[in-house]
Amino acid sequence: MQRPALLRRLALLSAFLGLFATAQAEELRIGYQKYGTLTILKARGTLEPRLKTLGVDVRWTEFPAGPQLLEGLNVGAIDFGTVGEAPPIFAQAAGADLLYVGNEPPAPTSEAIVVPKGSPILKVADLKGKKVVLNKGSNVHYLLVKALEKAGLQYGDIQTVFLPPADARAAFERGAVDAWVIWDPFLAAAEKQLGARVLADGRGIVANHQFFLAARPYAAKRPDVVKAVLDELDKTDAWSKQNSKEASAVLAKQIGLDQDIVELATSRYSFGVSAITEQIAAEQQKIADVFHTLKLIPKPISIKSALWKAN
Repeated sequence: MQRPALLRRLALLSAFLGLFATAQAEELRIGYQKYGTLTILKARGTLEPRLKTLGVDVRWTEFPAGPQLLEGLNVGAIDFGTVGEAPPIFAQAAGADLLYVGNEPPAPTSEAIVVPKGSPILKVADLKGKKVVLNKGSNVHYLLVKALEKAGLQYGDIQTVFLPPADARAAFERGAVDAWVIWDPFLAAAEKQLGARVLADGRGIVANHQFFLAARPYAAKRPDVVKAVLDELDKTDAWSKQNSKEASAVLAKQIGLDQDIVELATSRYSFGVSAITEQIAAEQQKIADVFHTLKLIPKPISIKSALWKAN
């Protein structure tokens, strides 16, 4: 073979290999927490082969709570994740370019205000002047606001202490705070391991939806991938609903908690993925407006502007 022809073939081979490497390098970076459908999907491993057909690899990153996860999305570290109602509001107010791409049904009993076993606090109204620990900007933040309102208290009537779940539990255990506002499976663990008593959960107070979110640039670039992830999540939800004990076993292994704790938590989960309806968007807008009124977020935001319009 003549040298020019050989060089041309080598150049074509090099270009092909470069394109192949680029295709192989494309990733969907998913942020997850120690609970729920996304963690079960990760454990079951059904997403990776589905996305492989679309030329996409999956990279998973764990976060301690929703606000931290969405900070990761805001700085470009992840493309997709799942959180409760409040975190996307705080993130959007901070300038995160996110989109609501789906949600699960309400799960009002999956979050609660708890007090230590033997605490003299018997009702939410008794929290006046007390120290209440929570993860700032998490779904439980809205539960606390509305539970206080229902009990005739103002948000300013209590002393809020902001800590992530692990630190909050430590403060709760050593008696440094009077109450803890927390979600499952941390809630179930506190009940089973510490004998924590539920003062109030979300029933009759908040809906507690779970939302799936994507970075706007990624959803615009790869709507096919977002749709595939939502489809796999929906399948995982259907499997989990029909196989609750197996789902609990899978989740227990992933999050390092005893099976009985996880079974209690999963019994309070909701299953099924759907698009964001106008009603759910309106509920989310109401939460955003409350947070702005309380000056918990610096500016008003529009939920409607952050809804994904899938083609």
